Amino acid sequence: MIQTPYYLIDKSRLLPNMEKIAHLREASGAKALLALKCFATWSVFDLMRDYMDGTTSSSLYEVRLGREKFGGETHAYSVAYADHEIAEVLTHSDKVIFNTIGQLDRFEAASRDHIRGLRVNPGVSTSGFDLADPSRPFSRLGEHDPAAIEAVLDRVSGFMFHNNCENADFERFDEMLTLIEERFGHLIRRVSWVSLGGGIHFTGADYPLDRLAERLKRFAGENEVQVYLEPGEAAITNSTTLEVTVLDTLFNGKNLAIVDSSIEAHMLDLLIYRESAKMHPNAGPEEWMICGKSCLAGDIFGEFRFPAPIKAGDRLSIQDAAGYTMVKKNWFNGVKMPSIAIRELDGSERLVKEFGYEDFAAALS
Repeated sequence: MIQTPYYLIDKSRLLPNMEKIAHLREASGAKALLALKCFATWSVFDLMRDYMDGTTSSSLYEVRLGREKFGGETHAYSVAYADHEIAEVLTHSDKVIFNTIGQLDRFEAASRDHIRGLRVNPGVSTSGFDLADPSRPFSRLGEHDPAAIEAVLDRVSGFMFHNNCENADFERFDEMLTLIEERFGHLIRRVSWVSLGGGIHFTGADYPLDRLAERLKRFAGENEVQVYLEPGEAAITNSTTLEVTVLDTLFNGKNLAIVDSSIEAHMLDLLIYRESAKMHPNAGPEEWMICGKSCLAGDIFGEFRFPAPIKAGDRLSIQDAAGYTMVKKNWFNGVKMPSIAIRELDGSERLVKEFGYEDFAAALS
């Protein structure tokens, strides 16, 4: 039995997301690139690459990982590249997307023979969090002035618009795409490809996938461009659990259980966005607060209901634990990082990575 804590990636739960992506690709003509900033656990790329076209990145290391571990088409993007990075970025990528005209100018000579794109900020988004809103006031994420963009159009062949964030509302997506066409359509029709980024929750239950496919196909046809999507969460949603064990319990006005994991170290987005983890089952007469083992007072997974009192040694499964977890895990408090395990389609489980003291010490100096 695998020692907790560990992330358990279940391929049978990953597969339905892949099948929806494959259907969308077929019905719309759009290409799908895995957003490595959300999920980069390359031990399951053997399954994912059969359903996706490649990867997109946010840094030199991500673009290299995409090229070496996933293959297919590899897009390079970063908010800013350093002089010492650009040569290697270009080596590992099929396309490079610059965040600003300033970066395009800076690396004009180095990238002249490469397929180049520019990030465009349309000024509209779906994010409910200012922290994650690419179109927030004074945003540094992309160029916004059509006139300035038009002036460099002879140096790029495509654009990236990334303005969705966990958007499960097709009508809102359609409305924003229409706004993009109205403001930037005269420029879009002069390039050959457009990435619409990620953040579209099209693998969610009851999402009108065929309506999305029709809208993307129409956008591509009317503007004569190849459309790219960059699914992150949509690719891996509900595929993974964080398996933990209860270490101790106490009562301090509420029933508290301490587990061998930590949101600060292992599910950092819960802390950043003040969200609760997902627990299954979450039903019964017993209400317990599940707490992490770090010294941070607010290291709390959430409050959940159980059929019976919790005791030390009980095993719990934190649901939907793939996105922005393994890529953000850290060594806060020296808490042991969760291992990574995979449940294959035949139901067998295998441990693919375990972290130890040597990894902790190597991360420091």
